[in-house]
Amino acid sequence: MIETANELGHVAMQEGEVLIEADTAAALAVGLAALAAGYAERGIGAAAVGAMAEDDDLFVNGLILTVLPETIVILALVVVFIV
Repeated sequence: MIETANELGHVAMQEGEVLIEADTAAALAVGLAALAAGYAERGIGAAAVGAMAEDDDLFVNGLILTVLPETIVILALVVVFIV
């Protein structure tokens, strides 16, 4: 699959055509990053709640690990403002 994407990139560069506009690419970056962060938080949140049910001292660790995937979305927003 990577080879196919690489070949498509070379074809697009040779013809000088733009396959996707910068605004559309930025929107896709933020949307897919938010989707991935939500998917990651699903598993982390369930594990964190389970750990906190066993031991209340794990609240801070669970909170940090639950918020950590959101940094992906923040970095994607930085890309939008750069573009």
